[in-house]
Amino acid sequence: MRLKDYPEIIRKAWAGFDNSIGVKFVEDISAKVSTNHVFRVTLDNDDIVVAKLSYFGKYEHFKEDHRIIQALANNLLYPFENVLARSLVKNNQVYTYRYQEDFVDTWVVFYNPIRAMNRLPKRLNDEQIKKLGNETAKFHLACLRAGKSIPKSSKNLRTDIQHLLEILDTDTGQYEHRGYIQLLRKQCDIFMKNIQRLNVSSFDKMPVFVDWNIGNFSVTDDLKLYSRWDYDWFRVSSRIMDFYFFARVCSNVGDRTVFSYLLGPLMEDRFMIFLKEYHQVYPLTVNEVRFMKEAYRFFILNYVIKYGKYFFHRSYCTKLQKEAYELYFPSIEGFDEDKILRALNL
Repeated sequence: MRLKDYPEIIRKAWAGFDNSIGVKFVEDISAKVSTNHVFRVTLDNDDIVVAKLSYFGKYEHFKEDHRIIQALANNLLYPFENVLARSLVKNNQVYTYRYQEDFVDTWVVFYNPIRAMNRLPKRLNDEQIKKLGNETAKFHLACLRAGKSIPKSSKNLRTDIQHLLEILDTDTGQYEHRGYIQLLRKQCDIFMKNIQRLNVSSFDKMPVFVDWNIGNFSVTDDLKLYSRWDYDWFRVSSRIMDFYFFARVCSNVGDRTVFSYLLGPLMEDRFMIFLKEYHQVYPLTVNEVRFMKEAYRFFILNYVIKYGKYFFHRSYCTKLQKEAYELYFPSIEGFDEDKILRALNL
């Protein structure tokens, strides 16, 4: 079987879940940006499920992530109890299917389709930004409470950056990042020293959804969070990991159609509006504010540099990595944490 025979893999995966109902057809509904693939599966009885197919990383991590997200979905309390799509369960466990043949190693998980309401406008006004800040803080508090009931994650900030350093010591890493090895090692060293200085290990830890673009969550008419269906970007970490992406949603530029991860949105006055509203509900600490710069640095190191070729198609990856070396890293020291501390009276 060729790697591109995804619908056939989906059919095999479904047969492993329930061979009493056949598959009528499989429709690719992927966003065409990341290397994950999403399908709408119509069964013979006209029921519909959603399948995600992935071949990035390790199967064990794929299973772990979906166990965590399922536990979170089941433990979020009102009004967020229906925000997340739930995976299909077999024998009291999230059902995952692994397909291996020749050089192909890929995995499938099924979800119940999630209902969606309104998308946020491409450019938010000040009042909408305030509502988003208020709602985000409430959702983070709900995630913090639910986080006490979820399985532990095997990944953390240190292990991820240490893994990048190990990659840079390999022949493949030396080749892929030639010309920038010293720069990357320096950025990793700065990150490691700063998370120790800020005592990041003491921060509240919860399930966070990095990369909250306007297109992957929906809201009610009064801008209450209604659903979030994209599992591509997820980890158990500090809530600050989410902030850069909410800065993008709040940005004066509005929702972007071209992928870029410039630092600018974190410094916009519009993001200060979001933070002040958030801070009233779930107060930030001085060290958490100072960690925003490091959370940004981590995203570039871990997701753009280390995993970029897996998360983005080749043209996006090449563009983003070039921008990282030329724009993202040089801009980090321009992060004005004092501006945010003043805005929050910290």
